Amino acid sequence: MVANSPLLPEAIQHYHQVVEELGPDTLKKMLQDMHTIRAFEERAEQLYALGKTHGTMHLSIGQEGTAVGASAALRDGDYLLNHHRGHGHCLAWGSTPDRMMAEFMGRETGYCRGRGGSMHIADVEANNLGANGIVAGGVPIAVGVGLSIKMRQTDQVCMVIFGDGAANEGAFHESINMAAIWNLPVIYLCENNGYAMSTAVTKSFTIENISTRAASYNIPGVTVDGNDPLAVYLAISEAAARARRGEGPSLVEAKTYRYKGHSRSDRQAYRTRDEVNDWIDNRDPIKRFSTLLVTVGLLTEEEVAAMRDTAATTIDQAVEFSENSPEPDLSTILEGVYA
Repeated sequence: MVANSPLLPEAIQHYHQVVEELGPDTLKKMLQDMHTIRAFEERAEQLYALGKTHGTMHLSIGQEGTAVGASAALRDGDYLLNHHRGHGHCLAWGSTPDRMMAEFMGRETGYCRGRGGSMHIADVEANNLGANGIVAGGVPIAVGVGLSIKMRQTDQVCMVIFGDGAANEGAFHESINMAAIWNLPVIYLCENNGYAMSTAVTKSFTIENISTRAASYNIPGVTVDGNDPLAVYLAISEAAARARRGEGPSLVEAKTYRYKGHSRSDRQAYRTRDEVNDWIDNRDPIKRFSTLLVTVGLLTEEEVAAMRDTAATTIDQAVEFSENSPEPDLSTILEGVYA
């Protein structure tokens, strides 16, 4: 049931702004993608607990609205760089759940042949240049991609997604400064989920909105509700249009929240259960977007429930595909290491 889920007036306003541009089918697909991301992440957590994956992982449960809204605003041929909490970004960009799951489980059929795992999934053919385990690691790479676009004189853009913690790294400032000076077509999307590992944004910033730092580089900066996919869509659409016109980079901050810990070893002693439950009960992006589409008559509650079932089935099939896929042959371990 979604009828009792909170629905902010802004969501209705955003719906009316984009409905003609996106159309009913795209809006429904956005919700389906959010369900698929949630199902993927929930199954990833189960597989990790069963010892079927290696290394660590960082779940984005609760942040689906930002991933889907941002990806919907860009075109085929644009570029993506993201961070270690990036499963949802890849799926929203169009990566298939089976190859995503195979990579997560370290199988040869994964996007990086099982070499990348959870934190380093890339789909170069789709211009998804990959996640990065280094905080702010993708931010300077985006400058290189933006320079390449400008030199080739195409109308592509590069979106780089990073967390609030990355916004306090030197690479953040140096990269945005260079992109601004050179007028590069880069969208800087700060996915602010409130915590850099265990450090709250209130303890690491003296400003309310990270986007206000854009003024230092004389570029636009805007803060939106990251749990409203349409608000994210509108902000990224505007930034992309500006970049395609040759007007340079923009900084978009999407405020969201992760329900799980920073990683699997996080005991979450830095926040209360009441705080987490408040976000789950009152600000969940899937509940809110479902309520919106039901309220405007695009979907029934039964159709929303069917979407959840479809997502669960899709991920079941992805796990089956992965478990039936071979592990990498040790004789190929050095392939891709040397040019």
